[in-house]
Amino acid sequence: MGFVTTRDGTEIYYHDWGSGPPVLFSHGWPLNADAWQDQMKAVADAGYRAIAHDRRGHGRSSQPYGGYDFDTFADDLSDLIEALDLKGVSLVGHSMGGGEITRYIGRYGTGRVGKAVLLSAIPPLLVQTESNPEGVPKDVLEGLKDGILHERSQFWLDLADQFYGANRPGSDVTGGNKYAFWLMAMQENVQAGVACVDAFASTDFTEDLRRFDVPTLIVHGDDDQIVPIDATARKAAEIVSYANLTVYEGGSHGMASVPGYKERFNRDLLDFLGS
Repeated sequence: MGFVTTRDGTEIYYHDWGSGPPVLFSHGWPLNADAWQDQMKAVADAGYRAIAHDRRGHGRSSQPYGGYDFDTFADDLSDLIEALDLKGVSLVGHSMGGGEITRYIGRYGTGRVGKAVLLSAIPPLLVQTESNPEGVPKDVLEGLKDGILHERSQFWLDLADQFYGANRPGSDVTGGNKYAFWLMAMQENVQAGVACVDAFASTDFTEDLRRFDVPTLIVHGDDDQIVPIDATARKAAEIVSYANLTVYEGGSHGMASVPGYKERFNRDLLDFLGS
């Protein structure tokens, strides 16, 4: 583990496990690098170098009041990749982390990138508009911010049910899944929580996706209650020339941590990395 100082003085914390071809994981909102520990162990055990960072305002990274936009997130990611001198890195992004790696490729290209994985990711556009009717209504997104500002501890506990699909009959989601979500969410500062909603709701990644020219795996659950598949993954797969879309039946937004789905994703990730 260590820290990298970005161009604006923000300190970004990261895990760095194993050796071999690098795989860099970018977490979703409101989590941190610990959300990827199952996947990091799987790839490190398979002979890869696994790296995962805490986004600014999350976990152990600096907690500034500003910089919660995808251009800045992409710049932070670039500074991390450059500091570690990663080459041929496979970028894996979950949820808004998928937006982060997409904007990184949009701004910096794929000179250091070998492959990309978008898991339950927000590109190309999350918010509902006339041209994106499958998106999330604006009042729902505003409700996320209201929940954080009203009583964020209880809000995170309640949101965990939707995040992991614990509100579905026959769910295998554990209490541990939900408490881990709460713990990581409470390490995100309030300003980051609210500002990130505005960022991931309204940022359009269409042109960034057009710059993808590396093999790309898109994985999404068809029961994602946070990031609807029809607004995101299905459209992203049509834009990215080198994309393969894999749909997990009944899969939730946080399915990579849920027993059963987690093991399937780990297998699919390793198969893709090794292909």
